[in-house]
Amino acid sequence: MSVYSTLPDNELLQLTRSEDRRAFSEIYNRYGTLLYVYALKLTNDKDDADDIVQEVFLSLLTRNDLEVKKTLSSYLYSAVRYKIFDLFAHKKVRTSYADSLQHFIDDGEYITDNYVRERELARLIEKEICLLPKKMREVFESSRKANLSQKQIAEKFNISEKTVKKQINNSIKILRLKLGKLIIFTFI
Repeated sequence: MSVYSTLPDNELLQLTRSEDRRAFSEIYNRYGTLLYVYALKLTNDKDDADDIVQEVFLSLLTRNDLEVKKTLSSYLYSAVRYKIFDLFAHKKVRTSYADSLQHFIDDGEYITDNYVRERELARLIEKEICLLPKKMREVFESSRKANLSQKQIAEKFNISEKTVKKQINNSIKILRLKLGKLIIFTFI
C-alpha cells in the first residue's frame, strides 16, 4: 500500500497540479474503472466510453487552472457526462451530414445530370429557332416567348390570323424534324 492511496482526493489533485505522476495514477486507479462503466452505460460503445474517460483524465493532467468546486468524483462524473453530450451532438451532426451526403449521392447526380441536359436542350432549341426564316421566327417567338394571341400577332405583323397559324405550325414541324434527330444523338 502506497502513501498515495491514503491521501484524500483534494491533496492528490494538488499533487497532480505540481506534476506528481504517482498522484495522478492514484486518481486514475480510484476512478478510471468507475468512470468507464458509467460512460459505457450511457454510450453503449466500449471505444467511445474509453475515449471519453481518457479525454477527461488527460484534461485533468494537463489543466493546471482546473477548479474543482465540490468533490473530485463529482467533477469527474460531470466531465464524463458533458463529454458524452458532446459526443452525441457530434454524432448527430455527423449523421445529419452523412444523410445529406447520401441524399446527394442518390439524387444529386441525377438532378445535376438532368439540369445539364435541360440547359443543353434549351440551347439547342434556341439555336434551331434562330435558324428559322426571319418572318417565321418572329411569328413563332411572338407566339411562344411573348405569349401573344394569333390575333395580336396578325395585327403586329399586318398578316391574317390564318397566316399566323400556318407560320406557327410550320415552325413547329421544322423544329420537331431538326430537334428530334439532335435530341436522339445528343442525349443517348
